[in-house]
Amino acid sequence: MFDHPIPRVFQNRFSTQYRCFSVSMLAGPNDRSDVEKGGKIIMPPSALDQLSRLNITYPMLFKLTNKNSDRMTHCGVLEFVADEGICYLPHWMMQNLLLEEGGLVQVESVNLQVATYSKFQPQSPDFLDITNPKAVLENALRNFACLTTGDVIAINYNEKIYELRVMETKPDKAVSIIECDMNVDFDAPLGYKEPERQAQHEESTVSVIYSVLCCPAFSGSGNRLDGKKKGVEPSPSPIKPGDIKRGIPNYEFKLGKITFIRNSRPLVKKVEEDEAGGRFVAFSGEGQSLRKKGRKP
Repeated sequence: MFDHPIPRVFQNRFSTQYRCFSVSMLAGPNDRSDVEKGGKIIMPPSALDQLSRLNITYPMLFKLTNKNSDRMTHCGVLEFVADEGICYLPHWMMQNLLLEEGGLVQVESVNLQVATYSKFQPQSPDFLDITNPKAVLENALRNFACLTTGDVIAINYNEKIYELRVMETKPDKAVSIIECDMNVDFDAPLGYKEPERQAQHEESTVSVIYSVLCCPAFSGSGNRLDGKKKGVEPSPSPIKPGDIKRGIPNYEFKLGKITFIRNSRPLVKKVEEDEAGGRFVAFSGEGQSLRKKGRKP
């Protein structure tokens, strides 16, 4: 519609149109990947000249509107180094506005309230793999100037991009997050399913009990290699409490003396040998002869 920006000033408000491009189209030897990690745009120097003449509040916050799709979002400004009539936006912001390379975007200066609460919904369950998601999000939001309800922002962590949808912001649908004390909450990730660990545990317990009651282990019969049948030994009878005999007490026990009893049974055989040894008489046996001698008449 317009090849050049048309600045307008109504009651100290900045409003103009630019052709927007992604940061990858920014000319220059330096890598500007830092713009993709935040929520700020790059505007031309003429915008700084117009803003300096207005009595606007700082920090500078802007409302971006795509009139063709009736989509809008809010952002801050990082630098004023773009070519005249052009502004550079992060790729995720162009997706929210449904803008293509070279599309027209309306830029207006706004005043936003300071945020007190925000709620995010990760767009993938992979976000749960992060050890401390609140700390990661807090570090990533330092590159943002404001949040808008309904936007899908992108943060970079460990060389991986995670997308989060802004579900709710307080006290308004668009808030400033510069130097604020904001409470952050998370909704369940998109496509996340609760694990069914408890149900699996109950099914495994029931199956184990059923197998123990109905199919006891090692209940089959064994076979010998020689073909003979092994006799079945009768099961031992249970021991009754009355069959258990107590030990013989040591009546010679003395305090402070430890006695080690090697054998508690009486040594009957040894006593008999001792008694037999006491009655032993040398050469008391009888001799025997292999042939019998007859007596002479």
